[in-house]
Amino acid sequence: MSWLIKSSIGRKFVQSISGLFLILFLLFHVSMNLVLLFSYETYDFLANDILGANWWAIVGTGVIAAGFVIHIIWGIILTIQNRRARGKERYASASKTQTTWSSQNMLVLGLFLLFFLIAHFMQFWYQMQFKELFMIEGARHDSAELVAEVFSNIWVVIFYVLAFVALWFHLTHGFWSALHSAGLNNGVWMKRIKVLGNVVATVICLGFAIVAIAVHLGYSNLLG
Repeated sequence: MSWLIKSSIGRKFVQSISGLFLILFLLFHVSMNLVLLFSYETYDFLANDILGANWWAIVGTGVIAAGFVIHIIWGIILTIQNRRARGKERYASASKTQTTWSSQNMLVLGLFLLFFLIAHFMQFWYQMQFKELFMIEGARHDSAELVAEVFSNIWVVIFYVLAFVALWFHLTHGFWSALHSAGLNNGVWMKRIKVLGNVVATVICLGFAIVAIAVHLGYSNLLG
């Protein structure tokens, strides 16, 4: 299994699998967030009773955190490796396929998303699960109200929307690139995969943005 770490192909494979895993997590996350549009009570039940400081939630958080760490580290390693190997032509491919802006700026997008992720964790996960887990005073159990408080600030909403735009660019390239690295590199299927990637990225990022904007404007909790 050392080839997964030592070889370029192995590192790309690990990067692709970790990326696909995180996309599945994002689909779950946005589905849960959309609950805020209809019921704060249901969202609190999911966030506190299902995903609170329970052993399965802790294990899940550890797995997700490991996925993020692996994806970030491998992404940086692959970018450095690619720059050294190709120099100014690092984005050219053997098939002369036209590169996109997102493919040329994956590292910058990734670093911005890392900064956003840290801020997001401090605003939500730290205030809820972390404080409850380590018995720190002030743990929040009113998750929906916490979301409403955070998104009451228009500048926070703008920051989040910008992060979702960056995530969209990251996902549109990352989705098809991950499947390509995993072996799905047939010319016909790659065109379909790119379209599917655009759809998945749009659903995820638009869903996140709609929730942030709706909560800020007071259009959430329709069943509350």
